[in-house]
Amino acid sequence: MNWNNWLRQIHRWLSVAFTLAVIINIIAMVQEKSSVWVGLMALLPLTLLLLTGLYLFALPYATRWRGAGRSGG
Repeated sequence: MNWNNWLRQIHRWLSVAFTLAVIINIIAMVQEKSSVWVGLMALLPLTLLLLTGLYLFALPYATRWRGAGRSGG
C-alpha cells in the first residue's frame, strides 16, 4: 500500500472516530452530563481530518504542477 492510499484509509477511519465523538457529545448533552473533555473529544479527530483532508485536496494539483514542470522544459 503506497503513502496516498494509506493516508486515505487513515482519513476514512478518522471520519468514523469524529462521528462517534460527536454522537457521544450529543448523548452527554442530552443527559446533562457534559464536561469539558467530552466537548473537546471531537477536536483531535477533527484536527487530523483537516490536515489529511487538505493534503488529499491538494494532491491532484501538486501532481499536475510537478508534471507540468517536467514536460514544460
